[in-house]
Amino acid sequence: MGRGAGMVGKLVVLDLWICVALVVVSCQERTDGPPPNQGAVAEWEALQIEADSLLKAAQYDQGLVAANKALQLAEQTHGPDHPGVARCLNTLARLHRAQARFSQAEEIAKRALAIREKALGPDHPEVATSLNTLAELLGDLGQYAQMEPLLQRALAIQEKALGPEHLEVSESLKNLASLAYVQGQFVQAEQYIERSLSIREKSLGSEHPDVAESLNLAGFAAFAQGQYAKAAPLFKRALAIREKALGPEHPDVAESLTSLAMIHRTQGLYSAAEPLLLRALAVFEKSLGKEHPRVASCLRGMASLYLDQNLYDRAEPLLLRGLAIREKALGPEHPEVAASLNGLAVLYDGRGQYGHAESLYKRALEISEKVLGPEHPGVAVSLGNLAVHYRVQSLYAQAEPLYMRALAIDEKALGPEHPEVARILTSLAMCFLDQGQLFKAEPLLVRALTIAEKAFGPEHPKVARALSSLALLYTSLGQYSVAEPLHQRALAIREKAFGPENFEVANSLHNLAAHYRDQGQYAQAEPLFQRAAAVTEKALGPDHPHVATCLDSLAGLYRKTGRDAEAEPLEKRAAAIRAIRR
Repeated sequence: MGRGAGMVGKLVVLDLWICVALVVVSCQERTDGPPPNQGAVAEWEALQIEADSLLKAAQYDQGLVAANKALQLAEQTHGPDHPGVARCLNTLARLHRAQARFSQAEEIAKRALAIREKALGPDHPEVATSLNTLAELLGDLGQYAQMEPLLQRALAIQEKALGPEHLEVSESLKNLASLAYVQGQFVQAEQYIERSLSIREKSLGSEHPDVAESLNLAGFAAFAQGQYAKAAPLFKRALAIREKALGPEHPDVAESLTSLAMIHRTQGLYSAAEPLLLRALAVFEKSLGKEHPRVASCLRGMASLYLDQNLYDRAEPLLLRGLAIREKALGPEHPEVAASLNGLAVLYDGRGQYGHAESLYKRALEISEKVLGPEHPGVAVSLGNLAVHYRVQSLYAQAEPLYMRALAIDEKALGPEHPEVARILTSLAMCFLDQGQLFKAEPLLVRALTIAEKAFGPEHPKVARALSSLALLYTSLGQYSVAEPLHQRALAIREKAFGPENFEVANSLHNLAAHYRDQGQYAQAEPLFQRAAAVTEKALGPDHPHVATCLDSLAGLYRKTGRDAEAEPLEKRAAAIRAIRR
């Protein structure tokens, strides 16, 4: 809940870049070109196929051994400029990319591209494959302006050489969709995905696993736009296809389960999300082994579900296990390790263990800067997390420059109208608001709202968040007539998006109630506080700290209206909730 309204919003880790990077990786875990006739497979070709298989299994060290040996044999057999050498180099680049050795991978990918252009000509489909690989690496490094022309060139080559309905065209469309997604161009992303889906359905039939992959991506595009009613059936259809085509214990089935769980978690339906994640975890562990990075990602999702509910003791072992898996599989300086460190830091912040949290945030930031470079959006995420850590401790002098640096990075890398820019603007504004610097906060919040409305449309939950923050500002300024319609609009958006019994709805109810209370309009405030308390308890459980906040607010209203006997049991219950160890 906002400042002055009672509830304090939960500290949140936003790993947008990591999420999108995972989507791109999942799209690209495929063999580099069709396998040769098995009866005529040379030794280097067999090793190259083995390296591809090891990449898919996340056995990166073994994959590198096979890929390097394949490259050596291919060079000995055919010379350094043969297309077969380029094929080995492309696989080797993808293996280095998986372990976050982006600069090394980029150089290898560039050599593969040069070989293919020289040996095959600039318009050969294998050139398009190399262009896609290189573009993905540039995306990892945050170089989006350089990424797009490579993807567009790859698409043009494939359309000309293979025809606009070829399956390889669908792969380039997926990468273009991922780029549009990370740039906040969600409508454009959806258009690319829909075309990719159409190609696959036409070529493969409606129940092919590749169709399910496109459906899952279409679900993410709808989800990003707040279209949860549209996203859910896409995820469900993808799940049904995968279960039928691949069997119930395939990793892609687990991926669909986690996608559905994400929808439920966003809507506050934690009891619906948890069994999906538990089943996904079991599938990942059985199919891939208990130390696979995808197991770590699933553990992170489960931990986030528990963190949303302040169930720290249930989240901590999952986060620790996920961190250990990632450090072992990916090395101690991988961006996914940084994401795990951020998750643990959030937990320790929630417990008030600020010293422990700070060291983890700083380590995550150090990894991001070293691996991704100092001006990457992933660095901005780490800076923002550390800034929130300082802000919740009222260490504003330390928080503010971190917010400013994160803002500068995102504006440069993503553009001034990207949703991530709006997020940082809102956080910086709340930092000013906490310090009573209301007039510094106002233009930032107005700009954040404008960005959110343009990026998501007027009825997206993120627009509601911007409206709520701006309304709290105007309430603090005593501009109640300006604040009230903003509170009401935020409430209406959230009720429409999430339903009447979601915690985000309770947040808006609480803010609107406090708005009336601050004006002495107690009769209007009371039913809103009561409903906020009931919804919060139903959504989060009777012992959640946010329930205690609602109870205290209602008790305070009773005190103001001379109803001390009604206030006392609420205050006692709130105190008992806060005494519970998390």
